[in-house]
Amino acid sequence: MTDPRYPLGPMPQPLTLTPGERQEAIQAIRALPAELRQLVEGQPDAVLNTSYRDGGWTVRQVVHHLADSHMNAVVRLKLALTEANPTVKPYEEGDWARLADMGLPARPSLSLLDGLHARWVAVLGALTPDGWRREWTHPAQGRTYTVDTLAAMYAWHGQHHLAHIRRVTG
Repeated sequence: MTDPRYPLGPMPQPLTLTPGERQEAIQAIRALPAELRQLVEGQPDAVLNTSYRDGGWTVRQVVHHLADSHMNAVVRLKLALTEANPTVKPYEEGDWARLADMGLPARPSLSLLDGLHARWVAVLGALTPDGWRREWTHPAQGRTYTVDTLAAMYAWHGQHHLAHIRRVTG
C-alpha cells in the first residue's frame, strides 16, 4: 500500500535536469493553479475541512500551504539568481498551518497562486543554462541545491499535494 503521506513517492533529491525535464517542470508549475482550482473550487466546507489522512492537514490547509510554500520557493529562486549561493531562511510549515489565515476560504490562496506561478514561470522560462546551475543553501537541511533541483522539487510538490486533495475530492 502506498504511504498516504507520499502518494507519489519521495521528493526528488538534488539533481541536474535535462532541457526536456526543465520544460516538464516548468509546465507542471504553470499548470498547478488551474489544476488546484478545478479540484477545490465549489467544494463545500465539509470537503475543504476534511483531512486527506489521519493526522494530516485538511484540504483547506493544503491549499493555503501551497501558497505559503510556493511563495518561499519563488523568493529562494530569486535569491539564487541574484546572489552568490545565498543561505535561505527556513520556515516551520506546521506552525504556519496553524495560523488564523488557514481558516480563510481557498479563493485568496488560489488567486495568489495564479499570479505567483505566472511570475515564476516567466523567470524559469528565461533562464540560461548557467542560471539553472545557480546554487542556494538550506541551512536546516545542511545542503546546497541548484535551481534545477528547486524546479524539480516544486514541480513534484504541487503534484504531491494535488494527489492528497484527490484522496478527499475523488
